[in-house]
Amino acid sequence: MTAAFPIQPVARFAGKSELVKRPKEFACFSYDADHKFHLGAQSLKWYYTPDLNVDLSKGFESFIKHDDSVDEHLDSLLTTIADYEQNTSKPIDAHIVTWRGMMTKIMAAPFDDDGFEMNATLYRGCIFIEENHAYKQASRANERPWNGPIPQEVMQYWGYKFETLSTLPRPWGETSRDFIESRPDHVVNNKEQYCSVVRTGIGKTILCIGGEVDAIWDDKPRTQGDPINWVELKTSAVIQNDRQANNFERKLMKFWIQSFLLGVPKIIVGFRTQDGLLVETKEFRTMEIPLMVKKNGRPKWDGDTCVNFANGFLEWLRHTITDEGVWRIKRRPRSAEIEVFKVEEVGHGDIITDEFMNWRIKLELRQTQPPTEDKGAEE
Repeated sequence: MTAAFPIQPVARFAGKSELVKRPKEFACFSYDADHKFHLGAQSLKWYYTPDLNVDLSKGFESFIKHDDSVDEHLDSLLTTIADYEQNTSKPIDAHIVTWRGMMTKIMAAPFDDDGFEMNATLYRGCIFIEENHAYKQASRANERPWNGPIPQEVMQYWGYKFETLSTLPRPWGETSRDFIESRPDHVVNNKEQYCSVVRTGIGKTILCIGGEVDAIWDDKPRTQGDPINWVELKTSAVIQNDRQANNFERKLMKFWIQSFLLGVPKIIVGFRTQDGLLVETKEFRTMEIPLMVKKNGRPKWDGDTCVNFANGFLEWLRHTITDEGVWRIKRRPRSAEIEVFKVEEVGHGDIITDEFMNWRIKLELRQTQPPTEDKGAEE
């Protein structure tokens, strides 16, 4: 049996935004230069203004590219959550655990025609959601052949090159001038990532979201959960006409959603020419983007609508996925609804690792054991 959540009419989600809890980082993890997992912040990068008039294609031949054909599921996120719970001796209180990318697709659905598929499972009162890797791979295989003058792989590289041009592995004061000035010649490696894990909420739904963060502006605060001056780095074509301005406004929606979900206050966009020359950087404050788009006249999207849609969908999802098994969350391209149906009657598929389930069983046993009596104190 298939349940469906209607996207249209979008107007029913208009109006004042539902309450959103400020995202607070409670844990983090890193992938190193070989994409090996580590708890902690070892791959954190610091923002430092890039040089302009740099060819973003430079070094493409030596690009060390992560192979994302391997399905990594939620493994790293679950390992990080389990480590946090071992330190606190209690489970996180989330209703939904997922990657930022999944929530971005959901929040963008009212104004975006792209299709998606996700896998979900209910475990101990929480819904865990991952991307359906098979769908992602099939979608890539079915893409139309690229006929542009510059290979698509090179254009995808430009974003990673901009990150390399704009970041340092240590704060500015601890970095040599030679290193800073030689960044245009550095080998680009997208295997290395810092990932933030946050607790946030939309309406009555508490979310635990994991996602990559590009850089930090200054340093992490000493108190866990305090706002962090993260920086999101993006590239886009120089705006020279109305069509390009409209395209950029549409891109701003996903820029905004991605940063909004993790509590990233600042987005720095590197504007480049059609052949990939970096010519300008511009700073956007995340919380100001929806209003900026509204002021432009006929906006292509509305931030409050995105939040309200996500709130409605998540509440509906929590009333739809009510027992175990593996569920599919599916939106066909340009469809006016999101479908949810069960694909496996029992178990949790590969969404939740055995290690995480074993940890949760151990944690539950700890919590149910009565405290040991201190006989010495009685005597």
